[in-house]
Amino acid sequence: MTATKTPPRFKRKARRSNKTPKTKPTAIKSEGIGDQTPSKATATAAARPQRATCPVALPSPAAILPRSFFEIDALDLAPRLLGKFLRRDDVVLQITEVEAYRTNDTACHGRFGVTSRTAPVFGPGGHAYVYLCYGLHMMLNIVADKEGLGAAVLVRSCAPVSGLETIQERRGQKTEKPVLLTGPGKVGQALGISTSWSHHPLYSPGKISLPEPDKILIGPRVGIEYASAEHVSALWRFAIAGSSWISAPKNTLRPP
Repeated sequence: MTATKTPPRFKRKARRSNKTPKTKPTAIKSEGIGDQTPSKATATAAARPQRATCPVALPSPAAILPRSFFEIDALDLAPRLLGKFLRRDDVVLQITEVEAYRTNDTACHGRFGVTSRTAPVFGPGGHAYVYLCYGLHMMLNIVADKEGLGAAVLVRSCAPVSGLETIQERRGQKTEKPVLLTGPGKVGQALGISTSWSHHPLYSPGKISLPEPDKILIGPRVGIEYASAEHVSALWRFAIAGSSWISAPKNTLRPP
């Protein structure tokens, strides 16, 4: 791995917030099948993506996704992540909106090559890639495809499943409205993660049977005006149809 002396600034539009997560990663309570050591955050499979309300019911038992689930093209992985669950300590979130960033994508951080900052996105599929946006927001990405390719899926929005009080405390907002979790910086803050979570595995060994995604919406990605025209217009943003837990702009999303 090589590192540049001054990594390029990532240009992604995000609203500023006066609050930033200060907590260190802590142990979580895990459920489901496979390797579930207390230090792991996990992505779990839902019975099917649900219409987001607060809270959403967590299927029981919830199976932790295997590594093979993530080792596919980011464009294929993105819609499959809709309706899945992210868990850390008492907080469980259901993924409602994502964006795919592929190899040779002029909007992907992998375009800079392997640096000290981008190295996690070149890691194995199923690992976390967390970067700091504008010095304020922790952006959670899930690495896709094979190791060394540099592709990932950005988690843009989620719906709360459990740990609502913890989410509200971390976000500094006493609300149950979608504004709580509609935006990638809000998701990172709700989970209480930092860049130290990069390279963190989100999977377990083994194989499980997974349902197909429910009805989805697609549209262009947000805040990537610096990319090529081809990639700016690419419909690589995905969201659960009918969910109110989707970030702006919503009017660019449509059925596939």
